[in-house]
Amino acid sequence: MLLKKQTVWLLTMLSLVVVLSVYYITSPEQKGQDLAAVEEKAEKAVQKEGAAAENPEDAAIITNASGDEMFEALRIQLNEERSKIKEELTAVVGAADVPAEERSAAKDQLDELDELAQKEQMLETLIRAMNYEDVLVRADGKNVLVTVKADELDRSSANDIIREVRNEIGSTQLVTVEFQPAK
Repeated sequence: MLLKKQTVWLLTMLSLVVVLSVYYITSPEQKGQDLAAVEEKAEKAVQKEGAAAENPEDAAIITNASGDEMFEALRIQLNEERSKIKEELTAVVGAADVPAEERSAAKDQLDELDELAQKEQMLETLIRAMNYEDVLVRADGKNVLVTVKADELDRSSANDIIREVRNEIGSTQLVTVEFQPAK
């Protein structure tokens, strides 16, 4: 029995809607649990911080963990912002009532965001290979902010990082390097 193209298309779209509905229904509950776990960890860290005044070694461990959490929180925030922008651009690209020029511009912006994210990941990997504990690269338009977790602060290291960023992204960018103590 042969099915018409419209019937196959309709069944495909319905199954896609069902899968996405299940995903969105289950997704917020998981995020809520993750946030609750993070809040519990933060409360425990605050409690330990009070006790850490008595033992300096514990204080170093808490500081290190909070620095790692800061990098992760910034990464998550950046990813969420970009996801929102991508959703908006994808909606413009998929809209039938939007002129072709606007859809093309939205598609170009999507491609630029993806390319920028890839360059940021590449730079993080390259800078980490320069013997830094953690690196966070954030590029937006004309500015690139590189936050490096390191023990020492010296100009030659910052110059090496700036040179690496300019080689990867381009020399028209304003590059700022921040050092986060690795203690």
